[in-house]
Amino acid sequence: MYWQKRFDRENPDREIEEKIQEIRTDNKDYGYRRILGELQNQGYTINKKKVQRIVQKLGLQVTSYTRKSRKYSSYKGKVGTVAPNRIKRRFNTHIPHQKITTDTTAFKYYEIDAKGHMTMHKLYLDPFMDMCNGEILSYGIDKKPSAKNVIDALDKAIEITSDCPYRRTFHSDQGWAYQMKAYSHWLKEERIFQSMSRKGNCLDNSIMENFFGLLKQEIYYGVVYYSYEELKSEIERYIKYYNEQRIKEKLGWLSPVQYRLRLLAA
Repeated sequence: MYWQKRFDRENPDREIEEKIQEIRTDNKDYGYRRILGELQNQGYTINKKKVQRIVQKLGLQVTSYTRKSRKYSSYKGKVGTVAPNRIKRRFNTHIPHQKITTDTTAFKYYEIDAKGHMTMHKLYLDPFMDMCNGEILSYGIDKKPSAKNVIDALDKAIEITSDCPYRRTFHSDQGWAYQMKAYSHWLKEERIFQSMSRKGNCLDNSIMENFFGLLKQEIYYGVVYYSYEELKSEIERYIKYYNEQRIKEKLGWLSPVQYRLRLLAA
């Protein structure tokens, strides 16, 4: 009968389904658009609607838990130098290492003390990002808001971006660490423009806010960490994955590192 022949027919999409499963296994937060981009990178020619249909058929829709949490604010008023907003939301540039941005975000983790009580603690992340490709160039992680953490990450970011043939701009909000004399002096010494968002305007640094949102959605929200080292290790793993493997549509379905290398080779 017709229905029996149809039932016995080999699945024509078997190969592509297995490949989609493989991509999703390696990248648990890839939706159908990013899976399509990875398939194209591997030489497959396929319609996005077909990828979407297969993703739905296999039950691979992204279900990452998301929720709003109170944003960490490092603003303590005017405690030092407040630089003008030189970036003015002009985040796009095709020149690697020319425009750099930074910010601080906090994560919660829990520990059990000697009496068996669970106590909540915080971890602070200070990354420096290249606006050209979204690559995280350097970062610091600490148990408290730390000037040393910021300065050490700044020092490494300055060293990495020293190959830029144009004068660099380092952007941030008006947090206390970025108003420090040591911070602004170090930028002046290296002939780097300092830029700051306007007070209370997170959209002036939305490129970094977007990274924090991705990071927390993919490894933090809905997950409880029971030690500083566990959380720190997962953040370090994710940043390496984000830089080297996580493809972006606006980068032509390349990862930040792949995009930078292609620019330099052009």
